[in-house]
Amino acid sequence: MKKIIPLLMMLLLIPNLAQAQKREFDVEVLIFKRSIDPETTAESWPNELTKIDLQGSAPFSDANYRHKKGVQMLSYDHYKLLKERDVLKSHAGFEVLFHKAWRQGDHGKASAPVFHVQAGKSYANTFNADGSQIDADHPRVDMKTPLYELDGKLQVYVQHYLFLETQLDLHAPSVRSITFTEKTPEQLKDSENFSVLADTETADANVQAGNLEQVSPKKVEETFLKSYRMDQKRRMRSGEIHYLDNPLMGMIIQVRRVAQ
Repeated sequence: MKKIIPLLMMLLLIPNLAQAQKREFDVEVLIFKRSIDPETTAESWPNELTKIDLQGSAPFSDANYRHKKGVQMLSYDHYKLLKERDVLKSHAGFEVLFHKAWRQGDHGKASAPVFHVQAGKSYANTFNADGSQIDADHPRVDMKTPLYELDGKLQVYVQHYLFLETQLDLHAPSVRSITFTEKTPEQLKDSENFSVLADTETADANVQAGNLEQVSPKKVEETFLKSYRMDQKRRMRSGEIHYLDNPLMGMIIQVRRVAQ
């Protein structure tokens, strides 16, 4: 009996010990853009990109999601990257778009929070969600869908090491060429400018095309909202400041282990 009691006490203490060893991290992220024309960079940027998969993500403003994931937004006095932010703000070549800090638990990729990042200017009044420009011929049909300069997702998780995965689109107006090809007579038969004139005085009616104009291929330019993507994965060390970038934007991130 004397041997059983200490054993039972040890078993009761195991959950408390596991809870005490559970780690928490403060994550601080600063995202900025470079004040340059994207099309003047040496990198080739495609006009079309697959949409970022936001399934399972939620904005920082979603209190229910934060509670579910054990996330606590940090007050301003917990921010540690203020010096870096001030340096960027004082430089004419950069513009800070996003700066937030939060506390999260020691979770793997499957359960760590995935945040939907939206920041910068809104393009909702000038462009549709597909990037086409809003005008009289193309009115916006998805008025409830926000359209921000910066849009994407990021996740910090633990898998033996700390990892950051991020997919972010920087949106900016651009110009693309559209080619209209020559139509065949069969295609033109369905248009309003095509009519058929028949000579009914003979048995073999001669059919001629009226108002049939030669249509030549031509190119026109249109303004659209282009996406410039930063898609990166980075292994990190707790306490170190990490820097990720592409020719158009950058991210500064620090993950700090919370003292027990």
